[in-house]
Amino acid sequence: MTELLTELLILVGAVFMLLAALGVVRLPDLLTRMHATTKAATLGATLIMLAVALHFAQVAVVARALGVILFILMTAPVAAHVIGRAGYFVGSRLWEGTLKDELKPNYDPLTHELKSGREDQGKPRPDESDAP
Repeated sequence: MTELLTELLILVGAVFMLLAALGVVRLPDLLTRMHATTKAATLGATLIMLAVALHFAQVAVVARALGVILFILMTAPVAAHVIGRAGYFVGSRLWEGTLKDELKPNYDPLTHELKSGREDQGKPRPDESDAP
């Protein structure tokens, strides 16, 4: 029974890794490619590491497998965010079907600086009153 579950986890993990690879090849722009690799590859690697932990069933191996899973879950989204943001800043084109670009009004492509997002800088907020 354990062998069957291990084989199933490896198979499903490999399918997710294949989907991540296909996403890199087939998707139209950097941001959608980053989305595919972050989601599918993270899930695929997690399932494969769970299969490793289940197959060996030793405390040291299970601890290392869980450590790898935790490391991947913590670093993959951050790395994808940084790579996607760097790609946006160097001028990577968005897909024509992109509906919303929330960074565009806050980003100056000439200076590569971001505005804080608050257009009324220096003005008091409505909740800040002059009353003592």
